[in-house]
Amino acid sequence: MNTDQPNLTGRIALVAGATRGAGRAIAVELGALGATVYVTGRTTRAKVSEVGRTTETIEETAELVTAAGGEGVAVPTDHLEVAQVRALVERIDRERGRLDVLVNDIWGGEHLVELEKKKMWETELERGLRMLELGVKSHIITSSCALPLLVRHEGGLVVEITDGTAESNKGFRENFYYDLAKNAPIRMASNVAHDLEGVGGTAVSVTPGFLRSEQMLDHFGVTEANWRDAIAKEPSFAIAESPVYVGRGIARIAADPERGRWNGRSLSSRDLAVAYGVRDADGSQPDAWGYLSRVMAGEEGVLADDYR
Repeated sequence: MNTDQPNLTGRIALVAGATRGAGRAIAVELGALGATVYVTGRTTRAKVSEVGRTTETIEETAELVTAAGGEGVAVPTDHLEVAQVRALVERIDRERGRLDVLVNDIWGGEHLVELEKKKMWETELERGLRMLELGVKSHIITSSCALPLLVRHEGGLVVEITDGTAESNKGFRENFYYDLAKNAPIRMASNVAHDLEGVGGTAVSVTPGFLRSEQMLDHFGVTEANWRDAIAKEPSFAIAESPVYVGRGIARIAADPERGRWNGRSLSSRDLAVAYGVRDADGSQPDAWGYLSRVMAGEEGVLADDYR
């Protein structure tokens, strides 16, 4: 592994779905290494998406990128609208002439997930199809539009953000539609990796662990400062990680001149943390999937502290 100080100065990144959570943190950490980051999403200071949250906007994300040391550019974009995505890519080409990093973190479907594990035929069809639009179709549209610009220069990186690795997702995830929505990005990364082999690019899928996103913190009625109070309600939250963790890992892979060794891989925030020596905001190095795999298997006496 190259041990030089990581630097993304002069590199252009697009983080699609950077309003909040992992997307926001990834954008900020890319900026902290000097990248210019175009951040997109549907929630702006003037308009709220179907997610219904007004507390995070793409303008704020862009400001955080700039404050971290990069240049943040907010572009309101619905990634299910092909014309909007094409216009976004054309703008990046016009203003920068290149694209080095594409992060597909588009989702916004938490409100569609059935907490009770309904059968496929019991799930409202429109709800299920909307999940697939948000988690799969939007990624396909974005990659189709952005890859011609990304492959113009050798060494481009595509990151598909999802929930779970190829290994952890061998079992059933939540329900029929959620399972498809979160397994598809793993295959998309693998397939794009195949197509990038001949042009010097790299594609990977990356999952955070139990993410302390703004939305998740609100769900448990806690803040980042007192997040551990939620463990009483949900014991597995003891392994939760902040969005900074996956953000730092992805920034490091983006800055790694030898990142081609990862091509086609399904990775976790923990995998990147170990490979690049990064840590979460609190100095820990959580292994959420290692912990959760044992908990979900019904093992008793598994301690989260042993996986931090």
